[in-house]
Amino acid sequence: MSTVALATRVGRELSAICGAEHVAEAPPERIAGCAPAVAVRPGSADEIAAILRFANENSLVVAPAGGGTQQQTGKPPAQIDILLHTSRLTETEHYDPGDLTVGIGAGCTVAHLCHNISQDGLLFAPDPPLWERATIGGLLATGITGPRRHGYGALRDYCIGVRFVTGDGRIGKGGGRVVKNVAGYDMMKLLIGSWGTLAVITGASFKLFPYPRNSRTFVACFANASEAMAFRDRVLRSPLDPICLELLSPEASALLTPGSPAASFWTISVRGAGSDAVLARYRSELGSAVMHEMEGEKEAGFWRLVADFPALAAERDPDSLLVNLSAPLRDVRRVLDVSDEVAAANGFTVAAVGRVGHGNLVVSLSPAVGRQLTKTNYTTVMGRLGEQLPHDASMSVLHCPAEVRPEIAMLRTPTHFASMNAVKQALDPKNILNRGRFLF
Repeated sequence: MSTVALATRVGRELSAICGAEHVAEAPPERIAGCAPAVAVRPGSADEIAAILRFANENSLVVAPAGGGTQQQTGKPPAQIDILLHTSRLTETEHYDPGDLTVGIGAGCTVAHLCHNISQDGLLFAPDPPLWERATIGGLLATGITGPRRHGYGALRDYCIGVRFVTGDGRIGKGGGRVVKNVAGYDMMKLLIGSWGTLAVITGASFKLFPYPRNSRTFVACFANASEAMAFRDRVLRSPLDPICLELLSPEASALLTPGSPAASFWTISVRGAGSDAVLARYRSELGSAVMHEMEGEKEAGFWRLVADFPALAAERDPDSLLVNLSAPLRDVRRVLDVSDEVAAANGFTVAAVGRVGHGNLVVSLSPAVGRQLTKTNYTTVMGRLGEQLPHDASMSVLHCPAEVRPEIAMLRTPTHFASMNAVKQALDPKNILNRGRFLF
C-alpha cells in the first residue's frame, strides 16, 4: 500500500474515533527526521485505547508525543504510521491544596500547572528544560530532571499515581490520589523514563510542596574542578539543606551568562531557602569562596537558564553532542576528567552542568574551533566514553547531529535487556509503540 493510500485509510479510521478535526494526514511534524503518515489528537483515554487497538489489528507503529522537547534519545524510528499527540489531555483530575496533591492530564504543560498552583503558594518540584512546552506526560516518559532535583528528589519520589493505556489498548492505572498509597504494583517507577515504549501516559498525580517564601543563591568560584568538588563535599557534610547544588564549568557559564565574571571559573551554585536567619547561616557556612549572591527575579532567571542548558547548547551548536551522565557521588570528578580527556583527544571542547549532589551531569561536546569532524569522531568519542566511565555510571544521548544518530544512539547493550524486553512483551506484545527506538 502506498504512503498516500495508507494515510487516507488510517486517517479515515482515526476520524471515526476522534473526529476529523483532530486528524491530519501527512502532517508537517518530524520525529527525529521521520515523517509520520498521520497525526491524531485524542481527547480521552478511551479514544487512545481505540487507536491502539486499531494499530494492533493493522500492525501500525505509534509514536506518542508531548511537547517535542526531547526527541533524540534512542535510535531514529524506521517508520511512524501514527503520531499520537496528548495535547488535548489537559483536564485537572483532582486538586487538594490542603492535602498537597494534584492530578493532571498528560497534555498539560509544566509551566501551566506551576502557574495554577502558585496562586495557592504551592510548588510542583520538576523544573525541566523548556518548561513552557514540556508536558506532564513527556516529563514522566523521559524522566528528565532539573536543578531542583537536589532538594526535592526525582519524579519517582513524588509521583503518587499514573494513568495510562498499554500498547495493546488496555486502560490501566497505578498508585492513587493520596501520598500514603501502598496498593498494587508500582507502575509509576516502571513508566517513568520508558520513553513511550511501554504505554501512553494519560494522566498522573503528584505530591506538591509549599513554595519557598525566601530564597537566595550563593555562587562560589574555583580555579578547577578539583576545588569545586571539594567544596561540594563540604556542603554535603554541612547542616545546610539547599534546594539546588549545581556545578557549571567555565564553558557552561560562558554560554548561560556571557560576560559574567563567573565565566572564568568553575562554579558551584547553592540555592538556599528559609528565614533571614537561615540564609545568614548559609552565608556563614559557605565562607569566602562565594563570589556573589542572587535573589528575586535575577535568581529565578538564572535557574531557568540552568534548567534550559541542554536546549541552549543544542541551539548554539547543532553539531554538538549532548550526553546525560550519571554516576555515584565519589565518581563525579572522574566522569568530568574522562569527558575532558576523551573530548580533547577527538577534537571536541566540553561544557558541563550538573546536579553534583546526586551525580547527574549534562555534558555538551562541541567541535573545536576550526575542526571539521566526521562520523568517526562522534562514534569514537562515544565509544571511548563508554569504555572509560566507571562501571556503575550510565549515559544517554540527548542531542547529536542527525547523520550520526543511528551509529551512536545505542552503543552498549544494557545488562538488564532481558528484563526490559520481558516487560515490553507484557505491555506491548506487538511492539507498536516507538518500535525500534531502543533495542526492541
